[in-house]
Amino acid sequence: MAQPPVELKSICVFCGSSDTADPAFLGDAASLGGALAAADIRLVYGGGGVGLMGACARAAHAAGGRVLGVIPTFLMAQERTFNVVEHIEVSTMHERKRIMFEASDAFAVLPGGVGTLEEVVEILSWRRLGLHAKPVVFHNPRGFWRPLFELLQHTIREQLTPPEFADAWTAVERIEDLIPAVRRRLAADGIAPPAGARLT
Repeated sequence: MAQPPVELKSICVFCGSSDTADPAFLGDAASLGGALAAADIRLVYGGGGVGLMGACARAAHAAGGRVLGVIPTFLMAQERTFNVVEHIEVSTMHERKRIMFEASDAFAVLPGGVGTLEEVVEILSWRRLGLHAKPVVFHNPRGFWRPLFELLQHTIREQLTPPEFADAWTAVERIEDLIPAVRRRLAADGIAPPAGARLT
């Protein structure tokens, strides 16, 4: 018997927190926020009001969308908590990532720095370990994430990562293609982790 389609209710967005980012990146983040609101998909994100994450959250909120921010206490001043939306204050980065993971059906990765890289590598690692099958879709304008993809492929060629890991993510060049790509992967992959899988 065919399984019913998994409903897409929330997308976690990982992205940069720098206001000096390329204005095109900031504009794309805002476009995604508006698109999430229009599709009635809740935005789950890092809780700040700066950089790409602030642009995405402000646009989603302005368009009437649902937004959940998760931010550690020690970052509230630096990342300027976007207080007008629902937000959860936590003590550690691990708590932040765990809550964002549990609140989301899929992950969208926009351009960002080392913090974004750390977040998405952990999500990909959890997928590699069989802890989840949630879609991971990169927005890859001008090949922004190409060096990361090349590094991951290098680990596969060196037989340090299994070949099937190459199917653990999807990349799109245009921001308007991101939500449709998530929906396609969600339909193909589902979201349920294997029985007994646990996050630490």
